[in-house]
Order: sequence, then C-alpha cells, then structure tokens
Amino acid sequence: MSLKLAFMGTPAFAVPTLRAIHRAGHRIACVYSQPPRKAGRRGLTLTPSPVHQAAESLGLPVQTPLNFRDEADRWAFAAHNLDVAVVVAYGLLLPDEILEAPTYGCLNGHGSLLPRWRGAAPIQRAIQAGDTETGMMVMRMETGLDTGPVARTIETAIGETETAGELHDRMAALCADLMVDALSKLQAGVLHFEDQDAIARRTGRDPCYARKIDKGEARIDFTRRAGDVARQINAFSPFPGAWTMLPVGDRAERVKVLRARAEDAHGEPGTALDGELLIACGSGSVRLLELQRAGGKPMAAADLLRGVAVPAGTVLGHD
Repeated sequence: MSLKLAFMGTPAFAVPTLRAIHRAGHRIACVYSQPPRKAGRRGLTLTPSPVHQAAESLGLPVQTPLNFRDEADRWAFAAHNLDVAVVVAYGLLLPDEILEAPTYGCLNGHGSLLPRWRGAAPIQRAIQAGDTETGMMVMRMETGLDTGPVARTIETAIGETETAGELHDRMAALCADLMVDALSKLQAGVLHFEDQDAIARRTGRDPCYARKIDKGEARIDFTRRAGDVARQINAFSPFPGAWTMLPVGDRAERVKVLRARAEDAHGEPGTALDGELLIACGSGSVRLLELQRAGGKPMAAADLLRGVAVPAGTVLGHD
C-alpha cells in the first residue's frame, strides 16, 4: 500500500524528487510551495515556483502559505492525516506543529554530508572549502537547523573544476532516487536513523554551517591564493557569479568568471601571464576557463579571446 504524503519544495532542485515520488505511486495529498513571486521587467507578473508548476502539470493540488503562523494553515496541514511529509529545499522554517503532524514526521533531502554544511548553501560552500566529496542525505526534521537523525546517504565526488550549477543538477537527481528509496524502506518498516553526533564520531566530520551566499562575496581578489580563487569562481557559478574587471579598449568591463582551474605559474597578482587568460594570484595562478560578458551568454575562454585580446601583462581587477 502506498504512503499518503505531502511534498514541500520550491526551486528547480526539488522538482526531480516530486516527479520521482509521483512515479513511485505514492498518494500525494498536497504540494506545498512558496507563494508566486513577482517577475518580469516591471515586476507585474506573479510567477509560480518551479515546484508549483510541476505539481500543476501532474494534476496535484498546491498550497502556498506565506508561512505557518496562521492557525488555519496548520489545521489544514494536519487535516490531511499524512503518513509522512517530504521536504526538499522548501525555504521556510517549519514549526513543531507541522513537523509533528504526519505519523512518521517530515523527511528532508539535504545536499551535504551532515553534520558538515548544515544550512542554506551546502553545495556552494562545499566547493568553496575545497571538499573533494559531498552527498545527499535523507534525515528526519526537528526544530534545529538540519540537526535531525539521518536515514539514508549517498556520496559523490566533486570534480576539480565542477561548478555549483553542475553539482546542483547531479545532486537533484541523486536526491530523487534516495528519497524514493527511503520511502520504500519507511513503507516496509525498515527505515532506520542515526543521530548526527554518532555520525560525527564515526566519520570525523565536525558540524559547520553553510551560510547563505551574499553577492558581496562575488568580486574576485587575485591577491588570494590560486586555489581559493578558483574554488570561489566554481562555487559561485552560475549564481551570483564571481566577477572581475577586464580591460576592453580604453575602458574596464565587468565580466563574470564561471569556471577556473588553479595552476602553478607565478607573477604579480591580477596580471595575465600569457595570452590565454592565465592570471597570477597571491600564490600560484588561475586559468579562467569560462566567462560571461555583460548581457551575453556564457562562453569558453577561447571564444571570448576571439573578440577581446588579453595579452600577457594585462592587469585585471581595476575599475
């Protein structure tokens, strides 16, 4: 017999999991997503979230409470008489009344190897920190931020120049498979949980928090070590996009750098060491592999260089 559940999610990351649960035949009583946001040049159009749109395409009812402070919203949730709620990147803190309403609580798909990288931006922070692996976990939610016991884990390597966008898409697919597996085990009565303190002792992973990405972090400082600069670039791609100022003719143009690799060449920080976008850092250098000019599309470095010459000796970063 299938489980009766609610799905709670908002961005594109959560859509594969919603679709996978639907294909698995579980009874999705309702989909919860954040309210439609203003979009368009003048902000006059209300656009439903990716999860909202996916739910409607599947013929599923959708609710978009601003939060669950309204008692009527909490009662409506409880009235579904759910076996479980599945939460993936919902974006709202859930009160105890919601966490405790389903028979088996709320299962969350989280994109890190907990207790490492609890919080809002685990994918980006893992890349930025130089982690060589990460993973998806299914945990039972509790009041603390990403502190609940873990039931299922799948690990995955982080490529040397893999961007947050690429890792995001891979992990969205992993989340879908892992959550379906967790629900199958829950249905069979064999889903077991491990406390995060026990995980920390067993793995040596200390708790840390993945704070939200701030656009103020995005400007590239070439006086830093090459590895730090490359990881910043890859972690902030595609959003918000690490950026620098590139001399173009008699002016400086703001350019996003979307992929980079650390190398061993040395020179004055911010200076091009060749004509192929090898830029010196405080120690070592970074090879800029993919960039995006203002108003343009992402392009390989070779394509940018066909329109903009950056000879050795060019200094980047100055307004």
